[in-house]
Amino acid sequence: MDRHSLVSLESWLQRLGAERSCEDPCRWIWLMPEWSAEIVLEQEELRVAWEQGGQHSQCCFPYGLPRSDVEAALSEGP
Repeated sequence: MDRHSLVSLESWLQRLGAERSCEDPCRWIWLMPEWSAEIVLEQEELRVAWEQGGQHSQCCFPYGLPRSDVEAALSEGP
């Protein structure tokens, strides 16, 4: 992933309301009223791990997917 794509992803995550981790700049936390998500910017994909009421689920999204599709899936939560 090039620097421009990374900056664009970071801006998008900020607009969603996610916050960058102080410990790992590739890790973001998104807190919603019903669930939380850890979003990790990996080399080939966006990895998301949701937590809701003690239940955990995880999904990976390749960077080639349309951002609107990824945002819709992320917003649905676990």
